[in-house]
Amino acid sequence: MVMGKKISIFLLILVGLGVFTPVFKPAPAHAESEEIFNQSGLPIPRFVSLRSDKVFVRTGPALRYPIKWIYTKEALPVEIIQEFDTWRKIRDIDGGEGWIHQSLLMGKRHGLVTAKKGVYLMRKPVTNARPVAMLEPNVILALGQCSGAWCYGEVQGFKGWIERKSLWGIYADEELD
Repeated sequence: MVMGKKISIFLLILVGLGVFTPVFKPAPAHAESEEIFNQSGLPIPRFVSLRSDKVFVRTGPALRYPIKWIYTKEALPVEIIQEFDTWRKIRDIDGGEGWIHQSLLMGKRHGLVTAKKGVYLMRKPVTNARPVAMLEPNVILALGQCSGAWCYGEVQGFKGWIERKSLWGIYADEELD
């Protein structure tokens, strides 16, 4: 126990003299409110989409880890919550978490309709605009511009505006160009 105290004091002296720089730096107290940047240089958390209609989700960040489940829906939005080398820990709409290789993810943004009875895709970003299509729950649409309460999207050739509150795959205050 005494030896441990001596080592700690010695390290503190080295750090104070600038001889030794610790590798680990504690996060500032306000870190929860700021974006965290990881190995890729991109913010964590962030939304991405699945690149394939067959994506294995693993229990850990390597092929040696067992498969937890398989996604079978291309373009499904998922949230990256952690990075390790070429692996991304993701969270889905149901809160399920697991690891996916980065090659199975794409930055092109998609949204998942969360409205229980479906929602209209509108010609303009206002509630009294003319509907273009009715989107059922769990429909995935490609997202374009998002600002304010509305996002522009496309699904099966239909293009229009959808209220942000009816989507999962974009943050409440996030802007897309």
